[in-house]
Amino acid sequence: MNSIRHQTCSLATGLPTAPALFLVLASAVSPAPASAQDTTPRMPVIELVTDGSGTRLRVDGEDMMVQGVNWDYFPIGTTYNYSFWTEPDHIIEAALEREMSLLKAMGGNAIRTYVGITPKWVRHIYERYGIFTILNHAMGRYGVTVGGVFSANTDYSDPRARAQVMAEIEEMVNDFKDTPGLLMWLLGNENNYGLAWSSAETEDLPEGEANAVRARHMYSLFGDVARSIKEMDPTHPIAMANGDLQYLEIIAEEVPDLDVFGTNVYRGISFGQLFQEVHDKLDRPVMFTEFGADVWNAKDMREDQVTQAKYLIGQWREIYEQSAGKDLVGNSIGGLTFQWSDGWWKFGQESRLDIQDTNASWANGGYVEDFVEGRNNMNEEWWGIVAKGSPDHNRLYELYPRAAYYALQQAYTLDPYAPGTDLAAVRDHFAAMQPAEMGLRALGDRAALLAMARDRVHLSGVRIELETFSTGGSLVSTPEEAPERNPAYPSFRGFDKMQSFYADLTAQPVKNMLATVSFNILGDVPTNPIDEIFYENRGRPRNVRTDGGDVALHDIERLKVYNANVSWDDVWFNLQGFYRTGHYHWGYEGDFFGLYQEANYGPNIDLYNGVAPVGMEFTGKLGLNGLKVAIGPELWWGANPAMLAKYQTALGPLETTAIFQEDLAAAGKAAASSFAIPLPPTRKATLHLAATSGGATFEVGGPLRGARQPRDPRGRDPRHLRSDPGHVDVQLGQRRA
Repeated sequence: MNSIRHQTCSLATGLPTAPALFLVLASAVSPAPASAQDTTPRMPVIELVTDGSGTRLRVDGEDMMVQGVNWDYFPIGTTYNYSFWTEPDHIIEAALEREMSLLKAMGGNAIRTYVGITPKWVRHIYERYGIFTILNHAMGRYGVTVGGVFSANTDYSDPRARAQVMAEIEEMVNDFKDTPGLLMWLLGNENNYGLAWSSAETEDLPEGEANAVRARHMYSLFGDVARSIKEMDPTHPIAMANGDLQYLEIIAEEVPDLDVFGTNVYRGISFGQLFQEVHDKLDRPVMFTEFGADVWNAKDMREDQVTQAKYLIGQWREIYEQSAGKDLVGNSIGGLTFQWSDGWWKFGQESRLDIQDTNASWANGGYVEDFVEGRNNMNEEWWGIVAKGSPDHNRLYELYPRAAYYALQQAYTLDPYAPGTDLAAVRDHFAAMQPAEMGLRALGDRAALLAMARDRVHLSGVRIELETFSTGGSLVSTPEEAPERNPAYPSFRGFDKMQSFYADLTAQPVKNMLATVSFNILGDVPTNPIDEIFYENRGRPRNVRTDGGDVALHDIERLKVYNANVSWDDVWFNLQGFYRTGHYHWGYEGDFFGLYQEANYGPNIDLYNGVAPVGMEFTGKLGLNGLKVAIGPELWWGANPAMLAKYQTALGPLETTAIFQEDLAAAGKAAASSFAIPLPPTRKATLHLAATSGGATFEVGGPLRGARQPRDPRGRDPRHLRSDPGHVDVQLGQRRA
């Protein structure tokens, strides 16, 4: 039966000496008949053992340090809404074989993964690879649905939200509590960093006091959940994933049933006094639920595997040093390195999913090699200790270990609880590890990855369109056969065919620059469709009148650039160039009057063989942050050649945006447009102010100036259209006297 036992023992000799507390968190199951063993899985006995030397995690009587990773499965091109666990079983098994075999070879023994996995696969990973699962419920960190309405910021003081989270937790525990391979329950993920909701209790308090009130509501729910889990399943430890050490005192008061203090910590190469502080204020064993280093050097704009390995060696050395039996604090039971493989979706989340973005989204001075005051240096898409290759048609991909992988593989060869593994042995072991050597070991894997990815220029896509057309009917003027000279369209009745081929070339000379050009090649072009408007009609024969008579021209524009784009992500700016590939508006960035129009036309632009949009966007960073510039001959369909500049900044409580537009010339004859009368070149400027108070946003804006370009020397308004003899003359302006 389940129980908490108090025993007296000596870990060295087994003779009774000092008191020791054994928190037994599993059932001791006596041997069952063979028939029962076939149907009832054997559950590992999981204990947290505390004595004078510190605290250990013990599994089936053996001391175990958690040597795990934050693990997920997102093929390149997918994002947060992709669900690996809904794939067919044979694909899941194939993917796990690649992933878990490599993790096992590194010496890893645990993964942290979120709710979504099923008990079947937790057991599969454990029984096939010997790897435990730490199952994570976010506890409303990313929102909660109450009464059919989703709220992105969970109000932990709302009884309905608390009940919803509790119901989800109870369902999770019922589903997984008897699953072999489950190591412990993990609650939340830096929920203390998301205390953004407001209530009558907090709205009049200063921000710091309001957050403390919100935190107490939140941690009280953690306490209620932990208590409920204990009642439902006393056999697995309960941990949390806090953001660093914030609110330790509140956690101690509100979550007494917490077994393991898990924390996400990004302090650089050292955790500082964290172990002692947790011991003094909370008295729980420490497990790092996230830590590590990204591999992208934001200062030099390059991949730096050696530095990533150096940080992980230093961090794991302290985890070993602070484990039980080293004459230090003794409350470290391991960690979960962040992360196993790169997350290509994390920066844009819904855009550029097949590009590993090099944008640094936050700053951390603990990582000194690429930290520059005033600049961001942490790159969300580059934390993997293994890189991932391109997926195949089953969304399976290869993994390529980095230097950090080999560093951990060597680190884990030391058993932290083996006889003779004292503090000196730990320090000698880690001192012998050389990050540069790990970098050399990883060179072969990087070379294989680059060869697989064809890092410079490669054919990234091919599309073939084959169509047939049949034109006919009664009471139609279309001839049965096409005339030899000057045929009209449709030129004949009957069948015809079209062949159109597309090839995409992608070039990536360096990691922060990517360009793609798509070409269209024509085969047969039909002359019998009733609808004359289609992209390939440019290839129809043309008759040209010469002195010697009419000459039919064939093979016109058989090869044409269909679209193209280029991106350059520099330390100071991000540059996007586009030709018929589209861009979004600035409406959510202070463009109150819609000066910069969206230009995502898809295949619609093909109908008139338009070239829009064509131009580029410049987005500033660092000292240029807030500045955006767009310039091009046709930034949207029918636009005049123009330049738009936008600057957005905070002036006290006001989010202020100024935009200036200058049309550089009138649109040329080649510009395709649905406008009957082309717009004259103009100059515009706008100002927009926005402020938020009490959950409401107030906006005000106005044009600072709007003017047409100067009249022509003959005194005509720019909108006056001169006509040829026999045609209607359209004049919208007035002539000068």
